[in-house]
Amino acid sequence: MFVGTITLDLLFGDVHSLKEKRSLLRPILADLQRKNAVAASEVEYQDLHRRSRIGIAVVSATVERCAEVLDECERQVAGRPELQLLSARRRVFSEDD
Repeated sequence: MFVGTITLDLLFGDVHSLKEKRSLLRPILADLQRKNAVAASEVEYQDLHRRSRIGIAVVSATVERCAEVLDECERQVAGRPELQLLSARRRVFSEDD
């Protein structure tokens, strides 16, 4: 069993309030969860209206499948026109760790 995680730092464009940010972030997280069967949540910068850090986790039988799912999640987020992906950090854990 392998657990893969990725943390994505995001910068939103023309956003002026936390309410606006949440209205953009909520569908992104829902799409990630629905399309990739992952857990996804905002994990940092909840009080900043133009920044966000989201965490995504997947459990898989193979390390290759973990990498595929995390790659797809990163592509989906990076392809969104309303935000800029600043950085991505990933880790894969095995049950031996």
